[in-house]
Amino acid sequence: MQLYSAFRIGVLMPAICLCLQGQDTQSKGMPPRAAAADYQAQGQAGALTVAAEFKGHSVPTPQGPLSTEDYVAIETGLLGPLGARLVLSSSDFSLRINGKKAPLPSQPYGLVAGSVKDPEWEPPVPAAPKSKTSVGGGGQGEANAPPAPVQIPIAEKRAMAQRVQKASLPEGDRTLPQAGLIFFQYRGKIQSIHAMELIYAGPAGKATLTLQP
Repeated sequence: MQLYSAFRIGVLMPAICLCLQGQDTQSKGMPPRAAAADYQAQGQAGALTVAAEFKGHSVPTPQGPLSTEDYVAIETGLLGPLGARLVLSSSDFSLRINGKKAPLPSQPYGLVAGSVKDPEWEPPVPAAPKSKTSVGGGGQGEANAPPAPVQIPIAEKRAMAQRVQKASLPEGDRTLPQAGLIFFQYRGKIQSIHAMELIYAGPAGKATLTLQP
């Protein structure tokens, strides 16, 4: 059975963004759902069942959803015979959007982590500016100056990056079932997607899943 093969493929080494430097780069994944039917779509690759659900520009994490304008996320579940092991890699997946000939390759979570935002995060309220007076109204320019761009604190960026990391599909030799997020670069509007196929081509075989945006 292919799931029990001793064959090993190279594990993708993700490009980790600055906010993940010095941290454990091993993603932990998400809790697998009870059954493949609990996901939006299912496909079979040998003895492996590939299940998936499209999440759009949202990045679900246990602490709440994050968002990204540059990537789309797909929650993926990999299920097989009890006790089966399989070498997992996000690079085994690609995404075909609107029937384009060349599917999109998956992207390392380290790149995605640098682009996410937390919809719940609010910048601190700036202190009220000190009033200034000058002869001839020269102070008006400062009063009408645009506000400085909001800078997200490094600690907040690191926390968001760790949330992406922990929700990503685990990599390497794993016992099934496993689940987690995989990512693809797509900056367009979700409403412009009319057809979508998730393609798995890994050590277990090949499968194509039709997803709904």
